[in-house]
Amino acid sequence: MVLGAAKSAVLSFDVGGTDIKAGLVDARGTVLGKRRVPTPLDPARPGEAVLDRLAELKAELDAEFPETPAAAAGVIVPGIVDSTAGVGVYSTNLGWRNFPFTAEAEKRLGVPVAFDHDVRSAAAVEHRFGGSKEFSDVVVMVVGTGIAAAVFSGGKAVTAGGFAGELGHAQVPDPDAGHGAAGFTILEAVGSAGAIAKRYHRASGNRINGARGVLLRASGGDAIAARIWADAVDALAFTICQCVNIIGTEAVVLGGGLAEAGDELLEPLRKRVDALLDFQRRPQLIRAQLGQDAGLLGAAMNARTLLEGIR
Repeated sequence: MVLGAAKSAVLSFDVGGTDIKAGLVDARGTVLGKRRVPTPLDPARPGEAVLDRLAELKAELDAEFPETPAAAAGVIVPGIVDSTAGVGVYSTNLGWRNFPFTAEAEKRLGVPVAFDHDVRSAAAVEHRFGGSKEFSDVVVMVVGTGIAAAVFSGGKAVTAGGFAGELGHAQVPDPDAGHGAAGFTILEAVGSAGAIAKRYHRASGNRINGARGVLLRASGGDAIAARIWADAVDALAFTICQCVNIIGTEAVVLGGGLAEAGDELLEPLRKRVDALLDFQRRPQLIRAQLGQDAGLLGAAMNARTLLEGIR
């Protein structure tokens, strides 16, 4: 996988709510010196604490690979991100508001920094090199504890100042509204891996090890588990169909923990999407291909565009 024409290595930092992944990425997309460390949580200075840790990781990688100096860095974070302004607008879990990430990261790292959203960056590299590369109108959904997405229209990412792609908070019919009631909730409360486990626990009284455990029980004949899984499929299908109707989505890439179910998720999801749509073009539903390194590679691709003069 060639991430760009520039031959220099770049630093890559994927900041998550729990862990930071870091590495030095060469021009062929090989991640050298991969690190995974806890994300520092400091309510008084949340952005600064994260960047201080990134500076320490850079020093470690510089020492480990003295013959491969990094010419730029890519930093990706969750939440609402304005990559053009270089600002982390808001992060619920990590606590910053309107933090000037690009400027502060460049002070600490001493190289040009490309700053962007974590899912949008992972989705960009997935879209460029993965199963959806032949399509122009694509939604990449990461379905794990929560749900986040990146939207591509006409081959270009739709960012809207960082507010595009918040599909986890899109409205869907609420399966708990009661018979005959017309209630709505958010997709994340029904279709995420975290919601599947929580809703099963509430309905059955049994704690279970994640969404995979619910699927296993559903496959074994547990009627409650089957209903909870079907509710998740319905909610995901509803949102996918909204994307098809509003922006003409022709392919949906599913990543994250829930996508590890493979065809046990994709097959019923395809059937439900087909049943909900009428004359519309049926989107291709594709499992993400690049795995756990997609964020690191996406951040590296962002950094490499700085070296190529694209950004």
